[in-house]
Amino acid sequence: MGRTKGRGRPTVTVHHVRAAVYGAQRLGVDTTPLLQRARIPPLLLGDDRARFSPEQFARLVRALHRATGDEFLGLGSARSRPGTFAMMCYASLGCPDLGTALERGARFYRLFPGGPNLELERGEGDEAVFGIHGRIRTRHESQIVAEWVMLVWHRLAGWLIGRRIPLLWTQFAHPAPPHADEYEQLFDCAAYFGGDRTAAGFDPRWLSAPVIQDEASLQALLRRAPDGLLGRPEYRTTVAQQVRQVLAGGLRTGGGPVGRHRARPAATGRLPELREVAARLAVSPATLRRRLDEEGTSFQRLKDQVRRDAAIGSLRGTGEPIEELAVRLGFSEGTAFHRAFRRWTGMTPGAYRLAYGRTAG
Repeated sequence: MGRTKGRGRPTVTVHHVRAAVYGAQRLGVDTTPLLQRARIPPLLLGDDRARFSPEQFARLVRALHRATGDEFLGLGSARSRPGTFAMMCYASLGCPDLGTALERGARFYRLFPGGPNLELERGEGDEAVFGIHGRIRTRHESQIVAEWVMLVWHRLAGWLIGRRIPLLWTQFAHPAPPHADEYEQLFDCAAYFGGDRTAAGFDPRWLSAPVIQDEASLQALLRRAPDGLLGRPEYRTTVAQQVRQVLAGGLRTGGGPVGRHRARPAATGRLPELREVAARLAVSPATLRRRLDEEGTSFQRLKDQVRRDAAIGSLRGTGEPIEELAVRLGFSEGTAFHRAFRRWTGMTPGAYRLAYGRTAG
């Protein structure tokens, strides 16, 4: 199936893919066929710059679930049998509000030896905290379990009440990894490392929100898992995310059909300049630069991220000529695009399309 040209969807780092397969490897499972089934070349796991599409990662997680018979993919201190998460969700549906649902879910997992020690602290001030006490495992590769647990509970909590729940902060009980800058995109808030537990803070008013989902909608969610739970909704709450959305939206506008009668590159979408993005967000360019700096990023960095993800999406899913892709992404010449793409992935655009395009393998 083809991918929409220029979508610029966030991609998954190789660090998460390595961590995902570690548990299965520890159990003696041959992960090479699983990676190939997900269309992830095993040799690419040795490249720290490699990135993968959300669909590739979701296919891999599903394959690992089946191969390990463990919802924690062999990464936890004890096996979590398939169906455990679903039963926890069914148990939470009958709760009157989100706070009760989260407490019930935490109690549910505490019934199982080796399960995550989840706890909701309602707090008396201006924030509630949901967290994991202690480490699930100590190995670096297994830290992803705690991250997934936090990611899934946040997505699930918002789904239960049909509303986005902005997080105030996240904290992780492990040192900052090489890909620490990815966490703001995952959780849409500031991330801190090296704490005594993994946790997230949010406004306690959300705890009184009514649970609106039913068994039919839960079954639909579970059929899409893990896509609907590990994927990152575009919340647009930080300035950086608003900028990403404007940039990615610019690439989507005006795009013609891919094929023999393709529109000329000038007619397709393009990356807006800083002044255009600032005008779209109703701020001055200087204010936009300052706010991005306060969030620990920059316009150029976000522009490169959107370019990278759009390039990967196009090369994997469309037949768009590389020269036109380079122009559409705002590169003045093809050699500059080739240099940038090699820096992002360790490969040339042509080699990447040959290896991972929709007709490959």
